[in-house]
Amino acid sequence: MEEILYLEVPTPDTKAVSTWLQQQWQPPQGQKIVTKTGIRLQLRSLTTTASNPISDQELSIFVWSVQRTTYLKVFRWAQAPIKPEKPICQHLRRALLTQFPPNYPQPPEIDLSQQSIFEALAPYYPKTVHFFEKMPKGEYDLQRVYWWEKRWRDSVRNPKEPKQVVFEGSGARVAPVSEDNPYDLIYIGGALGVVHAAVMAMLGYRVLLVERLSFGRMNREWNISRSEFQSLIDLGLFSPQEFEAVIAREYTDGFNKFFDSNNPPHLKAPVLHTPKVLNVAIDSEKFLALCGEKLRRAGGEIWDETEFIRADIHQQQVSVQLVHLPTGEAKQVSGRLLVDAMGTASPIAWQLNGKRAFDSVCPTVGAVIEGFDPQVWDAQYGDVLNSHGDISRGRQLIWELFPGIGQELTIYLFHYHQVHPDNPGSLLEMYEDFFTILPEYRRCDLEKLIWKKPTFGYIPGHFSRGKRDRKVAYDRLLAIGDAASLQSPLIFTGFGSLVRNLGRLTHLLDTALKHDLLSAEDLEQIRAYQSNIAVTWLFSKGMMVPTGKILSPQRINSMLNTFFGLLEAEPPEVADTFIKDKTTWWMFTRLAIKAARKNPALLWWILEMAGPEDMIYWLATYLDFTLDGLKNPLFGGWFPQWLKQSQSWLEKSYPAWWLRLLSFRYSLNF
Repeated sequence: MEEILYLEVPTPDTKAVSTWLQQQWQPPQGQKIVTKTGIRLQLRSLTTTASNPISDQELSIFVWSVQRTTYLKVFRWAQAPIKPEKPICQHLRRALLTQFPPNYPQPPEIDLSQQSIFEALAPYYPKTVHFFEKMPKGEYDLQRVYWWEKRWRDSVRNPKEPKQVVFEGSGARVAPVSEDNPYDLIYIGGALGVVHAAVMAMLGYRVLLVERLSFGRMNREWNISRSEFQSLIDLGLFSPQEFEAVIAREYTDGFNKFFDSNNPPHLKAPVLHTPKVLNVAIDSEKFLALCGEKLRRAGGEIWDETEFIRADIHQQQVSVQLVHLPTGEAKQVSGRLLVDAMGTASPIAWQLNGKRAFDSVCPTVGAVIEGFDPQVWDAQYGDVLNSHGDISRGRQLIWELFPGIGQELTIYLFHYHQVHPDNPGSLLEMYEDFFTILPEYRRCDLEKLIWKKPTFGYIPGHFSRGKRDRKVAYDRLLAIGDAASLQSPLIFTGFGSLVRNLGRLTHLLDTALKHDLLSAEDLEQIRAYQSNIAVTWLFSKGMMVPTGKILSPQRINSMLNTFFGLLEAEPPEVADTFIKDKTTWWMFTRLAIKAARKNPALLWWILEMAGPEDMIYWLATYLDFTLDGLKNPLFGGWFPQWLKQSQSWLEKSYPAWWLRLLSFRYSLNF
């Protein structure tokens, strides 16, 4: 017996596939015999021998369901290939694709004035509604999921005509600080925004933070390592004691394992242990509350439940129009600089970058739960990256599991996704998957779990083609965090990028504000770009199934096992360095060459999924990374010291050049 075909049929209706196979599909030859899960196809052998003048040989075709999709395999019941097996398999593949093509459902249009969100969505997403009803603020949170998906879809489908929210104002000169212009910095977005805002307020700047939700409420939990969080301590935002107080849980080890049952032996990989990657779970409510407290203590203000409407850029100020959501009251405020921290849904980011606002996205859903059986999962351990199956309906689903406060666990389900107008990526479909397949991932009775709150969002990715190919600034406007889309394409969201780069961003912005260097050209120097991260976008591209294509189900797991198998074979510090986005040019190049040798098909797979145009862009990105690798030995030894010695005259006489040289110095470290 030998497997000769493995396909994914992109539908959760496995019974329909089985019925079609048994009753409707007409093979080009052979006799069908119906079985419980498919058919047997009897074929008369065309070869004869003295001992076997004529023989009956069979193909066994069966289907099964996992990850809310359908898989099909064909096995040959013979010791040698059967002559008609190839055309039969080709016929079956074509017929399946015709009968069950890729389908990308979209959420229904609903009217919440006539019914609740639960009533509106129950016919389409029954499990999602059922388990959101168990959450303390489930109705509100499900409305947020629906709103976010609708807003994301609208943005993706109209990339050439983003809604204009930033306007050129009059050239009237207004004093930088006055009753009409009371703030130095206005932050829009209170999650990542409050971290940066608090640091700037502690430096003495007048800061206003505007948040659409109730301040401190998060759709995601945050994990980080101690070494990375140290930057917040070094900046004085947190004391070591305060850091300990916001730790929800610190686990012993983190696992990385990808499904490999359908991979050839050389592409199977053992568990990769990463005990110091994302091993510290942050209590997001405590963390945000403390940041908010420090912001207010430093003289800053927080306006929550207030939505951004538009910004008007003037010569000496930016005016921002807002609306207080509970009352509908319109507000207007002005300041020296507007900081966009609104994340993936930011209309400012879409206006600045148009159709290239984001090149990819990770639709992410999950929940914070209690009541997990400790015999199923020990809370001392986390899953950093895990898959329990192959490609499912055009997505390679990946799990993350992190211990939280007390007995809480935070679980995420996500996939790397091409931004496509016909298939923007669905949070609601993902949630229906999440509640259906969670027991497949970890044995559990969902009805016995305590559902604390949902975690969801669209995590963007940008395929950098150089240091300046994405706009993060406009006159008197700067984007940070997810709105800047400069984070790692592997596991970090904008939180990891912001924390790693907070010292750099703070110092550069402080310099720009001191010298009133607030033009787009000057503010473009203030970005969290890292060439060693930029070069990895090709890997995230290789983990996306192009819209409308059907790939071999095991392909992405084969790619992941190739790389993570190499990391597992290296000393532990190599994996830690690579996953924390600290890789050097030599480490990256060495691992890439080893991966190509281990799995030569990898290069063709990536080319097929990325396309020749993106491969050319990636080669330019790699060249940029190579040049950065050369800059360090050329400038790293003497330039930082020279710059420090020259600060007294250089900053005073040539502030704009000082900002650029300071940005260059930071690029040597990143």
